[in-house]
Order: sequence, then structure tokens, then C-alpha cells
Amino acid sequence: MGRRAARRDRNEPEIIAALEAVGASVQPLEAGGGGVPDLVVGFREVNYLLEVKAPTGDLTPAQKRWHPSWRGQVCVVRTVEEAWAAIGAEVSP
Repeated sequence: MGRRAARRDRNEPEIIAALEAVGASVQPLEAGGGGVPDLVVGFREVNYLLEVKAPTGDLTPAQKRWHPSWRGQVCVVRTVEEAWAAIGAEVSP
């Protein structure tokens, strides 16, 4: 039985575009399932793992298991501003 593709949140394309606009490189992680975050983001020679959630979205049970078990950085973002803050991008209004 094959795995189904991970469902993406609707705000993900906007967040990706905003990250790229401040000079970040963004790679969606296509593994899907298992709680692995949605994006790996490179900014100023540092990599970040970002989990994109809708404004009212919650982590799945798999994500609730995976995130605390990861021995590195991972951040849940719901807005462009949260994504910029997660990577340390200083953006003027």
C-alpha cells in the first residue's frame, strides 16, 4: 500500500514567496508523513526546519511526536511574519 501525499496548508506558497523575497532558499520536504516539517530554509548560511500551519491549525499526532524528539531546530509558523522571525530576517514594514 503506497503512502498518500502530505496535505499542504494553503498559506504555504505565500510563506515560501516571502522567505525567498528576503533572500532565503526554500525547499519543500516531500517525504510527507512521520511528522517531518514542511520546509527546509537556508538563510545566511544556516538551515532552518519550518512546519507551516494554517492560522488555526494544530500539529498532527505524528508531528507532536516528531518535533520534541528532534535534536535540532524546528519551528511552527502560521504567518509570513512568524516565518521571517524564525529565520532571523529583519524586515521593515
